[in-house]
Amino acid sequence: QAQLVESGGGLAQPGVSLRLSCAASGLDFANYPMSWYRQAPGKERELVAGISKGGSYTTYKDAVKGRFTISRDNAKNSVLLQMTHLKRDAPAVYYCNAGAEVTVSSGSFQFTERHESDYWGQGTQVTVSS
Repeated sequence: QAQLVESGGGLAQPGVSLRLSCAASGLDFANYPMSWYRQAPGKERELVAGISKGGSYTTYKDAVKGRFTISRDNAKNSVLLQMTHLKRDAPAVYYCNAGAEVTVSSGSFQFTERHESDYWGQGTQVTVSS
């Protein structure tokens, strides 16, 4: 049974960094595009960052470009989200996803990858506040 377990969330002050980790088990990890989503209270879940199966392509929500970095280690079945220069924002739960569509577009180039199945972790809370 596929399982995704997030860790690394917590309370952070604006401007500092946090690193979220997602450990995957029970699935052929290297065949899944991976993503991080977040959901604030009363709002829809939104994509923060995605990475292709092989790690060559990444995509980010505009608001986090240049500050967040998604990476993966297929040998360790893990995906990371390094968040720097955190901004004060509403508390949100960050979710790890395996399989949801990851699309990268740049000019005439477009790359899309997804798996027929997708799985979610239980989420980890991130609060940025002074």
